[in-house]
Amino acid sequence: MEGVKKIKNPSTVKDELLELMFRIYRSTNGKYPALEWVKRKPNPNDFDGFREVYEPFLKFRLSQEFDELYTYQKDNRIIGTIALVYKRIKEKGIWWVPEELMNEKVGLIEFFVVDPEFQGKGIGSTLLEFAVKRLRSLGKDPYVVTFPNLEAYSYYYMKKGFREIMRYKEFVILKFNHKKFQ
Repeated sequence: MEGVKKIKNPSTVKDELLELMFRIYRSTNGKYPALEWVKRKPNPNDFDGFREVYEPFLKFRLSQEFDELYTYQKDNRIIGTIALVYKRIKEKGIWWVPEELMNEKVGLIEFFVVDPEFQGKGIGSTLLEFAVKRLRSLGKDPYVVTFPNLEAYSYYYMKKGFREIMRYKEFVILKFNHKKFQ
């Protein structure tokens, strides 16, 4: 079956997500995930080194940060992900979110990735549209936190109806700014 699927128990897909994130890390030559908390980032071809630094963060995200996790699957393989964070944001210790966004009206779109092999096929658009609609159905304003050095990602979000509203630490904060998904 192909399409967006809610993951009821995110820890059950941790290993598959770790492999997906490594494929993305390798394809971006170590730019994403940024691993900004690591003093010395692993080589983009070193899965064991990547797992050592990223797996604890992934466990935190799956067990404590994400309120809802969705995957895009094809032939029972996860090829895309998107997560929503909207409950008790302030209490979660999400240090990359500015204080003024830690309120009940905010819904964060996180962990939005598509396997490099499947990019450019509309999967990202499907996931992002789903996330925006889901957050709006909950009465939340959709936001994205990204990095300024990932210009292609920022451009993608802006093309889809987001606009930059602020810079915070080393991050760019974008807010969905359209009535309809683009």
